[in-house]
Amino acid sequence: MVSLGERARLDGFGLRHVPSIGSTSATLMEDASNGASGPVWLVADEQVDGKGRRGRFWHSPKGNLYASLLLTDPAPGEYVAQLSFVLALALRDAVCQIADAQGKTDLAVEVKWPNDLMINGHKCAGLLLEGGMKGQSRFVVIGMGVNLAFHPEKSNHPASDFAELGLNTSPAHFFAFLSDAVAQRLSQWARGSNFAQIRADWLAHAYKMGEVMRINANAESYEARLEGVDPTGGLIVDHMGRQRIVTAGEIFNL
Repeated sequence: MVSLGERARLDGFGLRHVPSIGSTSATLMEDASNGASGPVWLVADEQVDGKGRRGRFWHSPKGNLYASLLLTDPAPGEYVAQLSFVLALALRDAVCQIADAQGKTDLAVEVKWPNDLMINGHKCAGLLLEGGMKGQSRFVVIGMGVNLAFHPEKSNHPASDFAELGLNTSPAHFFAFLSDAVAQRLSQWARGSNFAQIRADWLAHAYKMGEVMRINANAESYEARLEGVDPTGGLIVDHMGRQRIVTAGEIFNL
């Protein structure tokens, strides 16, 4: 049975769990447009119309975790994009807690700009932020797909899943840890006023920071060295000796 962790319950998060759905995020977006408010989670055993970045179909078989979180007025508009970092860190926190409990000390659990969770160099989870306005109220929906038991064989990045990596968990078991980690990180973030600490924690576990990667952004594709994240969440890169800030795009191994 999927249930919230104790910290999430105390912080007032709600939860709906359904066996099957088109998309957890699309459903919460519609709910918010009709006046629903958060914080509330929607968790499904499977999705039949899941979406990833840029509208890509997200394979969603039973056994993995599919969860979306609706937040109402989580922060001033200029800080909302920082939620990618907040939620990615929470995902990492939950993985590390389970790994530590199982004595799995050999896993490199990292976060990849802007919103992926990497374990031993393989993508194991992704995030997608969407949002809108209902009257004067802003809402944000953060969708998560976590590869617990399966992973796509063909993807833009090498992928894996928890079972393949030796982590023993289930959607219900992992979600309890995740919901508490999200509550804790949102509290730390403090509606954007403490992004400096979130940014520092994220950089401490950033995938391929300091290395040369391929950057795909704004119809451009080029190689650049990853140098950091600026105070707004933009990726700082060195391209042919010149610093550039990437605000939207993807990065790939060479």
